Amino acid sequence: MKVGIAGIGKMGNAIGSRLLGLGYSVTVWNRTSDKAGSLLNAGAHWASTPKVLAESVDTVITLLTNEAAIDAVYSGTEGLLSGAGAHPTFIDMSTVNPTKPPELALRVQAVGAAYLECPVGGSIGPAKEGKLLGFVGGHAADLAKVQSLLEHLCKRVEHVGTFGAGSTMKMAVNLPLMVYWQTLGEALSLIDHLKLDPQRVVDILSESSGGPNMLKVRGPLLVQALGHQKNDTVTVDVATMRKDMRTMLALAQTNHRELPLTSMALQKFNEAADSGLDGKDCTQLPVWWLGQGARPK
Repeated sequence: MKVGIAGIGKMGNAIGSRLLGLGYSVTVWNRTSDKAGSLLNAGAHWASTPKVLAESVDTVITLLTNEAAIDAVYSGTEGLLSGAGAHPTFIDMSTVNPTKPPELALRVQAVGAAYLECPVGGSIGPAKEGKLLGFVGGHAADLAKVQSLLEHLCKRVEHVGTFGAGSTMKMAVNLPLMVYWQTLGEALSLIDHLKLDPQRVVDILSESSGGPNMLKVRGPLLVQALGHQKNDTVTVDVATMRKDMRTMLALAQTNHRELPLTSMALQKFNEAADSGLDGKDCTQLPVWWLGQGARPK
């Protein structure tokens, strides 16, 4: 199977590296070619436009920033859909509002191609190891065609419903993790006066019943952040978290549900962004809370 990847950010690079290691023929496109350098050096092919990408592969995986980026890459004279005459299967792994996949499905189907949404849970490490969680929305028959490919990327591939269901499930999976960063900051504020070594604190919290797997994965970055050690690594930035939380709140409103904890956490993250954290890694949020947010107003 020839696989194309449109959108070579951190996850695109990790997934491309995984597929190349498994022997797949991989072709990539990105708005800026320099981000694809490591994949090209590892044997990936370069497509000059999204149209060329769609024409040269069996399956196209898209990992794009937001709905506007999806529209730009899929549509237009050089967009993916203009090259869909070869009838590739499109798999969008972007994290977007659940209203987007049904609309995109109609556009893809109109040109005779197959489409699935499959937003994934997990970060760069799990992506490189094929241990993501895939939340599929779409037709079972289309999933069957790419099941083996997705199983090389995901430890679990969950078909959760029709178009939009995958994005809805991704929102539900992400919500506790988003709120956790606020609760972690508050927990750390209780023990700040003890002046314990950050590594020790993170080890204790990681082993507790309230320590999520995410804390173990990002523990080293958190230790560095709490120790005020410079590290420019960004796994998930605050801006992305805020975007996703706004989507969660909009989805809840549509479904006539309330998310009070999410609303309050977003308010605090907005304050952190106003302090300059929007482009920073999520591990900086507890540090900001200890330094500014937890102080009486």
